[in-house]
Amino acid sequence: MCYSLSASKDQEVCALCVAEKFFTYCRAGVRETGALQKESANCSLRPTAAPEQRQGYTSFWNDCISSGLRGGILIELAMRGRIYLEPPTMRKKRLLDRKVLLKSDSPTGDVLLDETLKHIKATEPTETVQTWIELLTGETWNPFKLQYQLRNVRERIAKNLVEKGILTTEKQNFLLFDMTTHPVTNTTEKQRLVKKLQDSVLERWVNDPQRMDRRTLALLVLAHSSDVLENVFSCLTDDKYDVAMNRTKDLVELDPEVEGTKHSATEMIWAVLAAFNKS
Repeated sequence: MCYSLSASKDQEVCALCVAEKFFTYCRAGVRETGALQKESANCSLRPTAAPEQRQGYTSFWNDCISSGLRGGILIELAMRGRIYLEPPTMRKKRLLDRKVLLKSDSPTGDVLLDETLKHIKATEPTETVQTWIELLTGETWNPFKLQYQLRNVRERIAKNLVEKGILTTEKQNFLLFDMTTHPVTNTTEKQRLVKKLQDSVLERWVNDPQRMDRRTLALLVLAHSSDVLENVFSCLTDDKYDVAMNRTKDLVELDPEVEGTKHSATEMIWAVLAAFNKS
């Protein structure tokens, strides 16, 4: 997969890496380690991770994660130079009106990315970002397009994380059936990513998405759209929590159409956000 435990991992973190790490970590809950223990008193005042999140499986009530993962895959493919949005025209100025086009079909070495790339290459006519998120998630009424659904994404991601030593595999009994769960074992790696997101809206806040590292921007957008970002901030002090939430709110409430025209390198990020805002 695209994520590896190496010195360059910070540069590798983005959409699919969010899928491989960030969503799993957030659903596993933010546990207190080190300095976070000093702020534990504040956590009781705000929503914290549900029991299922701490025990290694995603919430049954969160229906945003699946589409968030697919949006992340599109962003990662764009950042790797495999796909792009068609140039704006008089008839197609809006991000959600412009089609996703193939730039290169060379393999990425990642199964999920390459599977998505294969679908995009084979599709005629081309589709928009919002349509691709729906197709990859399986949310289509057209039976002929069900073939584009990416299946068992969470299970495949979890298996990959187990192989990397970040998660482990356990069995949980749920009354009438057993369920495979994947609790976090590498809490250091989880906390590194949690701190990265916290710092991006606190100590390293730049107040301008165009100056923000684009992979960090993608992390924030995808985590917010997948309804997992609040867990990352839950153990901050009250003041820091309010600042982090307000800055994130200001960021995701920006007009994607305006921001997407400022830098072509972030077009896909804003297009994905626009798709989530519309859904």
